Amino acid sequence: MQTAGDIACQPYPLFGGAMSTVIPHSATDISELREIPDNQEVFAHTHTDQSLIVELVEYQGQVSDQDSVRYHFEDIAGSNKALEPGAFGVTSIVALPHSELSLSECSSAWMLTGTQCVSKFNEEVKNVVTLHLGLFRLPQFSTDILITFNDPQSISPDSSSASAAGTHREPWTVQDFERLMKTLTLHNPGLFG
Repeated sequence: MQTAGDIACQPYPLFGGAMSTVIPHSATDISELREIPDNQEVFAHTHTDQSLIVELVEYQGQVSDQDSVRYHFEDIAGSNKALEPGAFGVTSIVALPHSELSLSECSSAWMLTGTQCVSKFNEEVKNVVTLHLGLFRLPQFSTDILITFNDPQSISPDSSSASAAGTHREPWTVQDFERLMKTLTLHNPGLFG
């Protein structure tokens, strides 16, 4: 099985070739292992418990651009059952300059870094995960493109992820995530219906 990371630094096709981006090294395309929703592309690091998700979500017109990435972060916290006080927090939010992006169709782009205490597969124990979110706003397509980089920081010994905790060989970095965001390119606007 070819991993997406085998073609590092080459654009990797997403959503049937409608988009592409540079995926970090040691990435496995999860759609080759199990069914993934049509609005997502999911990659997992071969040796760590890190993952990347590129997701097409509904444009949230009621949320201002500067609050939009926080809105999605809190939505993910709700899905992760991490909304109780102290279970999630935002470290930084920055606007990304258009001049650094390949996705010229976006009206604005944002990057958020935060943490969430989450359990995997509804387990009792929780792991501390740093989330790096990238958000591209495309109001003309009624779409937000959300990119999530899950980077576990503290894994409980009782978690099903514990076996990956000691094998952090060449983990993905924030620079890998930033390269993925900056190289995201739209080839076929028909993707958005």
